[in-house]
Amino acid sequence: MNPLLSSSSEAMDVIRADRALTVVRAPDIPDPAALAAALAGAGLRAVELTFTTLGVLDAISKAAAATDAVIGVGTVTTRAQAEAAIEVGARFLVTPALRPEVAEVAVAHTIPVIMGAFTPSEVLAAAEMGAAAVKIFPARALGPQYIKDLLGPFPHMFLIPSGGVDSHNARDFLRAGAIAVTAGTEVVAPTDVEAARWSHIGSKAAHFVHSLD
Repeated sequence: MNPLLSSSSEAMDVIRADRALTVVRAPDIPDPAALAAALAGAGLRAVELTFTTLGVLDAISKAAAATDAVIGVGTVTTRAQAEAAIEVGARFLVTPALRPEVAEVAVAHTIPVIMGAFTPSEVLAAAEMGAAAVKIFPARALGPQYIKDLLGPFPHMFLIPSGGVDSHNARDFLRAGAIAVTAGTEVVAPTDVEAARWSHIGSKAAHFVHSLD
């Protein structure tokens, strides 16, 4: 068992309470604070911006000022990215795969890292590196039953399915034992972000939250 898996942090507490976090994949975010506020206001308080977005470090800094939003950063693959994101206010990190150097930075700063994995061996390796939770990606490949199967040998793992999760199947992943699910383009379509349709995004976020019950 890794030292962070059973520990608490504000970011992980929010993710577990909301049972979801939002992954924003957009080329550009014209008003990061407004986006984060719209999502948080609808009940999706944990917001993951990603290094695939232009100027993501500036976006993290601006979004961190949004009321009730917990801003993290995803697609973190290097030590330099992890350190830069933490410096501008990221409160959790997400990797697409096993990245030991990112885990080292997160543990050193007591910032939770959600590490991407798929196989049982990768899930165990992520936990041993200090992951606060393990992102099962791509979740669409094997569906909710795979989460349940992983929890057989790893009953205390915190699993978060990502990729192929939407309002139609999110509740099934939670019932299978996931601590949370990811809300993606169904909620934050890149075209809506680009057009600054914050109220529309908020409405879709509220619909996603409702689907979890």
